[in-house]
Amino acid sequence: MSNNNSDERRRFSRIPFEAKAHLNSHKGELHLNCHVIDVSLNGILLKKPDAWLGEMNDHYTIDLLLENAQLVIKMDTDVAHIDDDSIGFTCTHIDLDSITHLKRLVELNLGDEGLLNRELSALIHY
Repeated sequence: MSNNNSDERRRFSRIPFEAKAHLNSHKGELHLNCHVIDVSLNGILLKKPDAWLGEMNDHYTIDLLLENAQLVIKMDTDVAHIDDDSIGFTCTHIDLDSITHLKRLVELNLGDEGLLNRELSALIHY
């Protein structure tokens, strides 16, 4: 699939974001302090950790660490795509506190309340 098709289908803006995340598979695989590439209201893109064993559609819990780990956005995810250097995850569940923090993070970085509202509407109808 080309990037143009992917971009045309994208409903959620990716926000480049410098942070760390803990990646925990439901099979017991654990990777601490993974490098975050970007986030959106619907998922997260991480640099592929060394010795990563996951596969497409595997289930992971991701803890996105903010403010020196004083604030954690926790989301349940599925592997959506795998590249040579990165892994894309689609959020399947997120608690109210975490989505509130994620919404604020996206809002601050988008700088466009109208776009944020469209993305929130798309998330509800996704």
